Amino acid sequence: MAKTESRMESDSLGKVEVPADALYGAQTQRAAENFPVSGLRLPRRVIRALALIKKAAAQVNRTSGKLEPKLADAIIQAAQEVAAGQHDRDFVVDIFQTGSGTSSNMNANEVIGNRAIQILGGVVGSKKPVHPNDHVNMGQSSNDVFPTAVHIAATEAIERDLVPALEALQAALAAKAKAFDHVVKIGRTHLMDAVPVRLGQEFSGYAQILTNTVRRVRGALPSVSELALGGTAVGTGLNSAPDFAPKIIRIVSEEIGIPLCQATNLFEALSTRDGLVEASGALRSAAASLTKVANDIRWLGSGPRCGIGEILLPDLQPGSSIMPGKVNPVMSEMLLMICAQVVGNDAAIGWGGAAGNFELNVMIPMMAYNLLHSVGILASGCRLFAARCVEGIEPNEERCLALTEQSLAMVTALNEAIGYDAAAAIAKESVKSGKTVRQLCLEKNVLPKEQLDRLLDARRMTGS
Repeated sequence: MAKTESRMESDSLGKVEVPADALYGAQTQRAAENFPVSGLRLPRRVIRALALIKKAAAQVNRTSGKLEPKLADAIIQAAQEVAAGQHDRDFVVDIFQTGSGTSSNMNANEVIGNRAIQILGGVVGSKKPVHPNDHVNMGQSSNDVFPTAVHIAATEAIERDLVPALEALQAALAAKAKAFDHVVKIGRTHLMDAVPVRLGQEFSGYAQILTNTVRRVRGALPSVSELALGGTAVGTGLNSAPDFAPKIIRIVSEEIGIPLCQATNLFEALSTRDGLVEASGALRSAAASLTKVANDIRWLGSGPRCGIGEILLPDLQPGSSIMPGKVNPVMSEMLLMICAQVVGNDAAIGWGGAAGNFELNVMIPMMAYNLLHSVGILASGCRLFAARCVEGIEPNEERCLALTEQSLAMVTALNEAIGYDAAAAIAKESVKSGKTVRQLCLEKNVLPKEQLDRLLDARRMTGS
């Protein structure tokens, strides 16, 4: 196998070979060699956020006179290209790396710096006229830039991807609640027959679960949108002007169209990742809620002959390689697996959040990957579940009526007329005889037929 062409670069540790066509440099190359762990790479949204920070920093440094306009303009152009995804192949550092994200921050500095050198007609890898540390990273530290990028990425992902997906599922469930309001069915508690409920009422509960989920997820955004930028290495802001970070944050906030702010206390903002833990907790709560909805829907649709079968789910694909005609509740199963993964991701994020030692948390890349993974799969799962399952659900009205009439719980409506003990005796006899509550009451002449029909009106039992 022919050896890949390379160029020689150097950093504070000495010389290192870098692929000749790579925009990254020596420090990124060392990280790639040190951490060939998982093949998992920095999420696209974090790369974009890093680039937006570097772009805004160059703008601020140009305006303040600290950065020569020609260099600043080249950095701004290069950073914009990175933000747009044009150089993603050059972000090669594994997620499992230095816990501060320094390797990924330097990956961004080197890619943007070398691309700026290209724009200016220089030699890639020369660090002239643009230096990755002195110019691209001016006024910054990995310790404040990387967590800032992660929080920006998480804020944008939650606001742009997850919340709209949750709202779409809420709307689909609410529409079914309205459409199914006339369908009376049997309720269930403890997995046992209970008094009647309308199918629309059940679905209104699911819709409210999603409304509450959106509220909880949105509730985490203020903590996530607090940024550590300006703290530099340990929270003191060394080598950064007091107005530097606020100006960058304002520029990035305007660019993405989402409110962002500098953290009130930069020592806290560097040493903890509590905002990410809080957001992950909201995602875990969402997973718990969605598990309930997905499970109920697949169980209500179980059958078609020998299960509950009160709703009809869309037929999407054959369900068995051996049983002809079998169709499975695949969209519920998909969403349930997503929820399980989100709970697992949350465990890792919570553990990582506890790893703040003195002035810095050192689990940030892993936390970033897992949080954005959770956001991404929840958003995709909710959209697909709404479009390919909920929107196609139809009621099985005949089955709902039959199960309601057969239920022993119908006797509950007779309590006030004949007493609890007499009603219980009818229920027990119904079990033994196989006759419905209505049949037994008519045979025994327990109540006048008109009164019995009124009391055993299942629709009346469900309220207004």
